[in-house]
Amino acid sequence: MGMLCAVSFNRYGRLYYLDPGELRPAVGDRVLVPTDDGTEVAECVWAAQWVTEETDGFPRLAGLAGPEDLRRDETLRKRKAEAKVAAKRLIREHGLPMKVVAVDHVLDTTPGSSNGSRTTIYFTAPHRVDFRSLVRDLGATLHCRVELRQLSARDSARVQGGIGSCGRDLCCATFLTDFEPVTIRMAKDQELPLNPLRISGACGRLMCCLKYEHPLYADSGSYPSPGQRVEAPDGLAKVVSRHPPSETVTVRQISDGTVNRCSLSEVCGSRQAYEGR
Repeated sequence: MGMLCAVSFNRYGRLYYLDPGELRPAVGDRVLVPTDDGTEVAECVWAAQWVTEETDGFPRLAGLAGPEDLRRDETLRKRKAEAKVAAKRLIREHGLPMKVVAVDHVLDTTPGSSNGSRTTIYFTAPHRVDFRSLVRDLGATLHCRVELRQLSARDSARVQGGIGSCGRDLCCATFLTDFEPVTIRMAKDQELPLNPLRISGACGRLMCCLKYEHPLYADSGSYPSPGQRVEAPDGLAKVVSRHPPSETVTVRQISDGTVNRCSLSEVCGSRQAYEGR
């Protein structure tokens, strides 16, 4: 048992959980978070509170951000904006099929380095791109070491963020840490329409959330199949669809064609008697 707080480097971005140590940051406070490139400024979005889980493996806050840290963070944000504008302009001049997704700018703390900073530009492209001349021009324009990294469609959606068809922030941009394989079979098992516009996410790939409820449908052997006849509370009916999360089925009455939703227990005991009719 210990204390945890949550921070975000961007407004509405992914949450990172840290051990506050002796600090008690409030919501909205700017704090220092240890990263591979040194400490960075983040905003506390969840005040420190006690949790039942062990917190030994969580990183610890480096402190509260002071005026110098905030000025440094503002300078880094300006450099990122300048690098993004320069990258887009030079990409147009070189005629490359690239789209800038995000820019990162950090101070280079490597001992003996002759260049004090490093800019990383993340981009998407339909295929591999020869950007060697672009890197040279970017280095001359930004006066720092420049790296270009091509992102996949899913990683691009994670970096940019957005709103999914459910009306909530994208899962990949908020809490998903790894992308698990998602197949069209999952959509078929859940009897979803195989329309790409209905089952694709912001990245254009199959929605990650198709995997969330799939185990319930994969283990739905006790459910009657669509089209199968069962004895419903209102008489003989035909199964229209199944709903494993709520343990119900939708049926259409044979007598008058009305559609009702019944619990599984109301129809599962009688379906065998009408199988094959």
